[in-house]
Amino acid sequence: MTDVKKILKAIKDNDITYVDLRFTDPRGKLQHVSQHVSTISEESLNEGFMFDGSSIAGWKAINESDMLMKPDFNRTFIDPFYAQPTLSIFCDILDPITGAPYDRDPRSTAKGALNYMKSVGIGDNAFFGPEPEFFIFDDVKMEVSSTVSYAEVDSSENPGNSARDYDAGNMGHRPGIKGGYFPVPPVDSGQDIRSEMVSVLSDMNVPMEKHHHEVAPAQHELGLKFGTLIDTADNVQLYKYAVHMVAHSYGKTATFMPKPVAGDNGSGMHVHQSIWKSGKPLFAGNEYANLSETALFYIGGIIKHAKAINAFTNPSTNSYKRLVPGFEAPVLLAYSSRNRSASCRIPFAQSPSGKRVEIRFPDAMANPYLAFASMLMAGLDGIQNKIHPGESMDKDLYDLPIDELANVPTVCGSLREALESLQTDNNFLTQGGVFSKDQINAYVELKMEEVINFEHAPHPIEYQMYYSS
Repeated sequence: MTDVKKILKAIKDNDITYVDLRFTDPRGKLQHVSQHVSTISEESLNEGFMFDGSSIAGWKAINESDMLMKPDFNRTFIDPFYAQPTLSIFCDILDPITGAPYDRDPRSTAKGALNYMKSVGIGDNAFFGPEPEFFIFDDVKMEVSSTVSYAEVDSSENPGNSARDYDAGNMGHRPGIKGGYFPVPPVDSGQDIRSEMVSVLSDMNVPMEKHHHEVAPAQHELGLKFGTLIDTADNVQLYKYAVHMVAHSYGKTATFMPKPVAGDNGSGMHVHQSIWKSGKPLFAGNEYANLSETALFYIGGIIKHAKAINAFTNPSTNSYKRLVPGFEAPVLLAYSSRNRSASCRIPFAQSPSGKRVEIRFPDAMANPYLAFASMLMAGLDGIQNKIHPGESMDKDLYDLPIDELANVPTVCGSLREALESLQTDNNFLTQGGVFSKDQINAYVELKMEEVINFEHAPHPIEYQMYYSS
């Protein structure tokens, strides 16, 4: 049975009413259109579906708006949140005239990075294991106008609610600041909602392993199993979708903002990664921490291009409120097998197949396709050009003397710096036509809108600091 016939059989067997076509925009947000089942046939699935690309921020102009969604028959799931039986399918975006992948389509870019790796003979598979963190709040209020700048979030776990009156009484069990890792309920109030998230994701064909409370009150993480680059990027999109939707169904609200709460831990997305060839792990060897020289060169490429990578792995102005020097944030571009404050950690692995590197500066605001592709391309550049990362840093990086610390490079300090770095350091991305210059320029232009909005608006703390000066 062909793939398309399997789709048609699934539609019939599950009494599907709608087929939801999904793709990811440059910022990383899932977009969709729901086709009534009457429009679905072997012909329409094979040909794809036209839509107006000019309405997607960062994509086509109005005079060249026609674009084609091409379903990926290997990536489908029945959406558990819709009232009508709906089969969802991930799509790639193609140019309808040439049939070629659209060069600003993030999923196509990620596929291009994999194809490039294979074409230069380095490896035939890249595995990624992300760890997205998030907050769940009971209430969020925000307003931004010419005379108002305001945001307030609240959670029953907020330590400031210890004296609050609740209709059912204040039970008093809540984690303190930096006290959320790993107490059992009732201190951990998120057990059931996280279990629901993991169960729903499993039903959506996303391989899940575990869940737990994170360090900050109201902060959580679900354990997503590692996988190949495209599958894992798809899974991150479903992870974020399910977290938002399950929280919503519980009458709560979830956010992947890296720093939604001042004075406590932010949310990151550590990303484990490795390359394999002919069924063998290329990162296992007899160098530092039982890594191979290939793995060290991969780390060297990441460190060399980290500031440019930041534009994709840390793509919000809020990202840099998490990446602040002097705190437990992975801002220092060093690698270590023991030091979790290094931006690149080598996790312990008992077998060669578990050997991998863990890049710790990304966050879940990232478009996973572009973030994974950019890190892979940086690592490949390191391998091809034998970029050694230097000596490992196994000391406590936050207790280093100032003169030693000055010699350790850091990630960017702002989204503006990251975008400027991307503009000056992008040749490693354009190798093999994986990223196009047009795509990079369009991305920088899109994200600079956010930088300008942020830089031009007065911040409430500025009133506190300067109003009476």
